Amino acid sequence: MKATLKLGALVLAAISVNGTASATQIFSTGYDTPNGDGNASGGIFNYWDKSYSGSGATTTDGAPLTGGSGDLTDGVVAGDFWYNVESLAGDGPYVGWREGFTTNPQLTFYFSGSPVIKGINFHIDNSGIGGVFAPSDILINGVSYAFTGPALGSIGWASIAGLNLSGSSHTVQFNQLSGGNWVFASEVTFSGAVPEPATWAMMIMGFGLVGGALRSSNGRRRGNPHAHLA
Repeated sequence: MKATLKLGALVLAAISVNGTASATQIFSTGYDTPNGDGNASGGIFNYWDKSYSGSGATTTDGAPLTGGSGDLTDGVVAGDFWYNVESLAGDGPYVGWREGFTTNPQLTFYFSGSPVIKGINFHIDNSGIGGVFAPSDILINGVSYAFTGPALGSIGWASIAGLNLSGSSHTVQFNQLSGGNWVFASEVTFSGAVPEPATWAMMIMGFGLVGGALRSSNGRRRGNPHAHLA
C-alpha cells in the first residue's frame, strides 16, 4: 500500500509540474501583414519586414505580405530603441507602421490545428522619439483588450492575458496614437495551456505502475491471509 501511495504521489507531481496548469508557448506557422513603412512615408530609415519569407514586396512601404513569416516571429527581440538598431537597409528588428500611410495595421496570425491561446505578448518601442509610441489600442479578432505597455521612454512587453481563443487564425490590430505617430513592434508571442506529449506519457506510465502495484499488493494479501499480523 505504501508503494501504491508513493507511485500515486509521483503521478500527481508529474501532472502539477508538467500538466496544463503551466503556460506553454504556442508557435505561429506564419502571418499576413502590411509591410512596414519608411523613407517613402516620411521616416528617416526603413522599417520593413525585410526578412519576410512569403509573397509581397518587402522593400515597398505598406505592401501586403502574405503566406510567410518574418521579423515578428523570428525569436529576435530588439535590445535597444528603434533609432539605435534600424537603418536605411530596412533589415532591423522592428517593423514600423505610420499613421496616415499604414493606419491601424491589421495582421493575421496562423496556427497548426486549433490551439487554445490564453495570452499574447508584444515587444514594442515606446521611446516617444520621432513619434514612436505604444499603440493606443490593441484589438484581437476585432475586440479591444486592455494592456499595460512599457513606460514612456522605454522598450518592453505589452501583454494581454485571460484570453480563450481557439481556431487556426487570429487577427491583431495595432491602433496608433493620432497625429502622425508610429507603432514599432519587434516580436509577437503566444501562450496557452496545451499539454505536452511528455506529460501524457508520464501520466500513462504512472497510472500503469500504480495499477501494477495494486495488483501485486492484492495478490500478496490473497496468498498469505496472516500477512497483516507480521
